[in-house]
Amino acid sequence: MSDRHHHNPASQETEPRKDVSDDHLPGERRSGELAVLDDPFADPGLPPHEHRRQDIDERAAKRSERTVALLFTVSMLATIGFIVAYLAIPIDEIVYIFPIGHISALNFALGTTLGLALFCIGAGAIHWARTLMSDEERVEERHAVAATPEVKSHVLEEFRKGAEESQIGRRKLVRNTMIGALALVPLSGLVLLRDLGPLPGDKLRKTAWREGSLIVNENTGQPLRPEDITVGSLTQAMPSDLDHHDEDFHAQIAKAAVMLVRLEPEDIKDPRSAAWGHEGILCFSKICTHVGCPATLYEQQTHHALCPCHQSTFDLSDGARVLFGPAGHPLPQLRITVNDEGFLTALGDFEEPPGPSFWERG
Repeated sequence: MSDRHHHNPASQETEPRKDVSDDHLPGERRSGELAVLDDPFADPGLPPHEHRRQDIDERAAKRSERTVALLFTVSMLATIGFIVAYLAIPIDEIVYIFPIGHISALNFALGTTLGLALFCIGAGAIHWARTLMSDEERVEERHAVAATPEVKSHVLEEFRKGAEESQIGRRKLVRNTMIGALALVPLSGLVLLRDLGPLPGDKLRKTAWREGSLIVNENTGQPLRPEDITVGSLTQAMPSDLDHHDEDFHAQIAKAAVMLVRLEPEDIKDPRSAAWGHEGILCFSKICTHVGCPATLYEQQTHHALCPCHQSTFDLSDGARVLFGPAGHPLPQLRITVNDEGFLTALGDFEEPPGPSFWERG
């Protein structure tokens, strides 16, 4: 006979059912009393302050001070290297730097030295703050924006305490090297101002036009005769001395480009403009006196030249006087004549600098 175990439900104690929400219910309270739950985001407070090695070991603090001073000193040397590289390395020198390849020696030297100077200032400041300045955390409640006299005095006191805790007065080596590094770095920017270009001198006042310069068609390069310029037409021209293959061609044509128009003599309102022309042919700079765009949109009936950039309008029958737009003064006129071979030539350079105004124009 095998033993059989019979399950008797009544033999076991019935455990009371526990509501899963009981854990979230408050304890016993009177009717109408508000349940107060624990704050799930309680402020844990600040952790205990741990002193750094530099706080308890003056030798460690001295080592940190020397490290900071070294970084500031390297920054000063890098700034000096930047200036020396700018003055000593030719602008066209190319070197091979692995793995970058062939690059400009000047650009590489300037970028390396300036980057090192700025990096060392930042690294020195960070190392100073992390190892020598006070690192104790404080809690300060928010206050009104308007500062009361008490707050102002408190701020000044905190500033004084901050200066003491930074040890800027005590760590003279750090202070002096930091001042030196910060004083030298701006010199890099001053040196770069030299790259704005050489001083213009009188280059803006002079063009390629000379007495006897042939006036040639800008497109064909052929010398122009009076019969090539018809009434109602506009011809763009330049001096024969310019060559499209010249290294400074674009710099010269930007000042010397001209346009020729032919008017009926009775339509010319300005006597001096008529005297500077030849048989009704007038030669003006085509460079707009606003920002230098070519003002070559010509209205035949009104004899107006329009600049397409900002709509400055010039009356070519009245000495290229400004009729409309932001241009500040008329287009300069070039005195012209005809040489013995019948070609149009210049009698000299412009009386006024062509193109936009500049500081020394007067």
